[in-house]
Amino acid sequence: MLLRGIISKPLPSLRLQLKPKPETRNVVVSSQTPTNAKPYPLSISDEALESRGFVLRRSADGLNLDDLNGVFVAVGFPKRDPEKIRVALENTESLLWVEYLRTRRPVAFARATGDGVFNAIIWDVVVDPSFQGVGLGKAVMERMISELLEKGIVNIALYSEPRVLGFYRPLGFVADPDGIRGMVYSRKNKKNKNR
Repeated sequence: MLLRGIISKPLPSLRLQLKPKPETRNVVVSSQTPTNAKPYPLSISDEALESRGFVLRRSADGLNLDDLNGVFVAVGFPKRDPEKIRVALENTESLLWVEYLRTRRPVAFARATGDGVFNAIIWDVVVDPSFQGVGLGKAVMERMISELLEKGIVNIALYSEPRVLGFYRPLGFVADPDGIRGMVYSRKNKKNKNR
């Protein structure tokens, strides 16, 4: 299994913040799996999730974007324009979210974009802080990886803050293996060179 990853600073346009925060690094981690790989194992079935009061959804149908934005903000993402979220979801290859049946609100979410053949990037992996630690993030990620692999997509990457890398490693992701590094376009770096 060939694994790739890069470390980069967040793009300023993606991490617009109203008040200054300490600088954090995002880490891009990647997993490349041979096309003849076995199906990705799931640690919990859809039925077991439902018995606990959660339903896994595989489309944006019924997803309240204001509620989703609330989860983004609760985990520390900047508040997003709901219209831009809608456009992002329209351009998403794969989408998974968990609805809590008691409130009919999203409590976990992840999406992937890509070329539909070789490459995908997983974005916006979030779990409402009130529901963290019960396996919802793992359930969403396992299904996202499985869905991408079933489509034949074997080069899967994601952005992560270093503090949560331990969550992704058991799922098959590795940061910066063999010293392989990538680059991310940043207008900030270009501006600094002109000084």
